[in-house]
Amino acid sequence: MLYEMRTYRLKTGTVPAYVKLVAEEGIALQKSHLGQLVGYFTSDIGPLNEIVHIWAYASLDDRAARRARLNADPAWLAFLPKIQALIETMENKILLPTAFSPLN
Repeated sequence: MLYEMRTYRLKTGTVPAYVKLVAEEGIALQKSHLGQLVGYFTSDIGPLNEIVHIWAYASLDDRAARRARLNADPAWLAFLPKIQALIETMENKILLPTAFSPLN
């Protein structure tokens, strides 16, 4: 099992609009293709205007196949410009759990 942590820095003041769009349209599309959502968060202390979401995958190949299916979905492609207009920067990390991690 591996985890993908995606962090988006949004334009100041756009977190509510981003969260509303994802809740109403995006998350169902993502879940239908990406599978296991570990968590979806907003920042409150530290760097502000950030969204962090974490997804679990069986392997890098599983992740690549699932993301390819999402990126081929016409509904996702129509949705993307709505949130891309709110995003300033994006960071992506692949996290591997340690043997003693509760998410192993």
